Amino acid sequence: MKHISILALKDATITSIDSSYQILNRVNDFLRYQGKAPFYTVEIVGLEKNVQLDHGLYNINVSNTISDIRKTDVIVIPLLCGDFTKALKTNEGYVDWLISQYHNGAEIVSLCVGSFFLASTGLLKNRKCAIHWAARNDFEVMFPEVHLINDTIITDENGIYTCGGGYSYLNLLLYIIEKHHGREMSILASKMFEIDIERKSQNPFMIFMGQKKHGDKEVLSSQEWIENNPTETFTVDEICAKMAVGRRTFERRFKKCTGNSVAEYIQRVKVEYTKKQLESGRKTVNEIIYDVGYNNIDAFRKVFKKHTDLSPLDYRKKYSA
Repeated sequence: MKHISILALKDATITSIDSSYQILNRVNDFLRYQGKAPFYTVEIVGLEKNVQLDHGLYNINVSNTISDIRKTDVIVIPLLCGDFTKALKTNEGYVDWLISQYHNGAEIVSLCVGSFFLASTGLLKNRKCAIHWAARNDFEVMFPEVHLINDTIITDENGIYTCGGGYSYLNLLLYIIEKHHGREMSILASKMFEIDIERKSQNPFMIFMGQKKHGDKEVLSSQEWIENNPTETFTVDEICAKMAVGRRTFERRFKKCTGNSVAEYIQRVKVEYTKKQLESGRKTVNEIIYDVGYNNIDAFRKVFKKHTDLSPLDYRKKYSA
């Protein structure tokens, strides 16, 4: 039997709290149908008995306060919404308890941007973390010591689990069920809740937004120029000349500020432009590729798939209006 504590964090989304509660409790029902004993004791816990969410729109009467719980086996951190800095301050009362429970053997399951709260405890320092693509830049600024990853929606490291964007936390819950009960139970849960168990990446859903909260005027000007000219063909040297800076120094500054080399940034802007054209335009795939300055169609298809996990044609089939 595992005791699960779902934190009723202030500024958390009610959907992430309730869906975690419902799915994990349903696993107990599946076990009963199989003639087995329930495995989870699932509780929603808080700092007080009654917790308000979303500026008072919702109220949760929790099972227990954290002061009542001496030991738990799994802690679920729900999604946060609104101002992350404010949310971290509001939920400081959970920090010492969370750290103590982790060091006492509890697993921590952080859903999407709930990782802002988890990172604020210091438990993610020098560890991997997945985060919603739209929150990546803010997270990197606030927690530079955390290793953000792009190639998967789930991380699993030393009893701490994180996941990427939005409702992909449902995939993390399936992953936890599989860790505890095996693949068969995870597949059963995916079928009952109709969750795509094979989702591995956020890439098809990402909208590229370059990091711009860095204060380097030349780098910012070059970013804006690149983004405003997605169909133009230009070299890194031409950009450096336009900004009146030396290439070696500028490339170092650009990489530090944006997390991308200049060439990578140009590439990602062209991919983003192509995605929009595929979603709404009537040109053929090859015509769009020529428009963004690629004469080698196969080369661009590889670039496009690298950033979206889909070929241009498959992307159009899936996302065109």
